[in-house]
Amino acid sequence: MKEKTKQGKAVFLDRDGTINADDAGFINKPEDLQLYPFAAQAITKLKKMGYLVFVVTNQAGVAYGYFTIEDVEKINTKMLKDLSEANAFVDDVLYAPYHAKGIVEPFNIQHEDRKPGIGMFKKINKKYGVNTKLSFMIGDRASDIGFGKNAGLKTILVRTGNGEKEFMDNRVDSEFYPDYVVKDLAVAVKLIEEIDK
Repeated sequence: MKEKTKQGKAVFLDRDGTINADDAGFINKPEDLQLYPFAAQAITKLKKMGYLVFVVTNQAGVAYGYFTIEDVEKINTKMLKDLSEANAFVDDVLYAPYHAKGIVEPFNIQHEDRKPGIGMFKKINKKYGVNTKLSFMIGDRASDIGFGKNAGLKTILVRTGNGEKEFMDNRVDSEFYPDYVVKDLAVAVKLIEEIDK
């Protein structure tokens, strides 16, 4: 992919619980990944609106030994294939396999790539150039909202996946309180469309 010289507007998406269902905890094989029925259309709409679209996902299961880097790659490949079959395309996918309480070296460390750290944002910003004032983070966990806030993005919590619980648990915690709370990714994209106007 070419290096971008001018800053563009972007939407950062969490994966599990935002793009695909996250009912069974860790997704450790490709067949477990099931896109939400609205995910592809929502991503296509973002692209038509001129947004770069990035998936940034914590995958601590690698550090815990629940699955491997190769498993994560296969699952991400299935996600991209399923999206492309619905004519939806993302610009890049990054994942953080780290957790300080993990048992698998070298991933059992505190690492800035793990959200709410912004290591993944820094990598994307270096490669593509992101106008943070015009960009968003959408996810279902406090770590997603923390990532967005730490990177200077507008934040949207979806109530799919773990979002309902996160909203109830953190609704008085200003550190992780999102700028917006919506039903799901489809509604989040409609909100961005309204904000754009």
